[in-house]
Amino acid sequence: MLALTELGYKVDLLTLPIGENKEFENGRVIRVANPLSIKNVPIGPSLLKIFFDVLILYKGLRLCMKNNYAVIHGVEEAGIIAVILAKIFRAKSIFEKHSDPFSYKKGFLKNSFLSLYAQVEKLTVRLCDAVIGTGKGLVGQVEKMDYNTRAFHIFDIPSSLAEPSAEKIGQIRNELISKKGEILVTFVGSFALYQGVDLMFAAIPEVVRQNSSIRFIIIGGTDDEIAEKKAILKEQRADEAVTFLGKVAPDVLPEYLSASDILLSPRISGVNTPLKILDYMKAGKSIMATDVPSHRLLLNEATAVFAEPVPDQLATALGRLAGDEEKRNQMGAAGRSLHKTKYNFDNYRHQLAGCYEYVLNL
Repeated sequence: MLALTELGYKVDLLTLPIGENKEFENGRVIRVANPLSIKNVPIGPSLLKIFFDVLILYKGLRLCMKNNYAVIHGVEEAGIIAVILAKIFRAKSIFEKHSDPFSYKKGFLKNSFLSLYAQVEKLTVRLCDAVIGTGKGLVGQVEKMDYNTRAFHIFDIPSSLAEPSAEKIGQIRNELISKKGEILVTFVGSFALYQGVDLMFAAIPEVVRQNSSIRFIIIGGTDDEIAEKKAILKEQRADEAVTFLGKVAPDVLPEYLSASDILLSPRISGVNTPLKILDYMKAGKSIMATDVPSHRLLLNEATAVFAEPVPDQLATALGRLAGDEEKRNQMGAAGRSLHKTKYNFDNYRHQLAGCYEYVLNL
């Protein structure tokens, strides 16, 4: 939204009834009702999201009746809503694709639901005026559909533009460490299967046995998910080496990342670029990642240490990186440099401008 308003567009952002409200010049944040008093909506397709999508469609219809929108821009499953509204009110439509539907595989019912969603996504691609794919893999998926719709590769940017102060970083680090000389390994993300959390928690006991100076900081997860993982770690006598922080606000997250020594991404599937990697690069800290295609979209050996997505190999690689401070510093500096020169807000805004100019000139 900030990029579009800075480009001179007036924007109405219609979204869920949760999250932090911010004010934008030439922009409004409009939230649908929350009759169920929901405080959290899980990542990925779900019945709860369908419920809110119905509310978004209804509210979108009312907004379109009052306002003459030139472009309706829908993200993920809201893409089909954008297409429907654009067709009714003679506007242009953009579908922004952030994920691979089959990254969320888990059980027969969910897989069936995802297969249905994949068909809806195909219809959205066919009917919209342009697609934004946040990674090359996602753009490739769109291009394989063999429609005439143009796909733009516009990379994500870090979840926050905030730059933490040295004082705040030091304060956070002092809060996180329990003893002198600890190495902080931080993971950020949901506990969805594709994120590799089971792999990470399987590796943690071995890492702790190999190196008692390593402390894991886990950011994300619901209360129930955290309780489950705590119980498993306690059984394996590794719970005292792990700190769970739950969800952290985007503008506070950079403080925790910058206070860490190693930033971990154990993802096991999907072709979409992990947003967390951009946050990790911005923090200027070393990155430990599984050697899967989605990580290779942004990272190489200069910016990360890779390990096969197997618990013992991940544990060994983490232990080695924890013991090599010089390598950690070099990789952190390389990632920060890449953020400043390529994956930054100014470049993102420029690419978004190109997409909007294309659509408006159709």
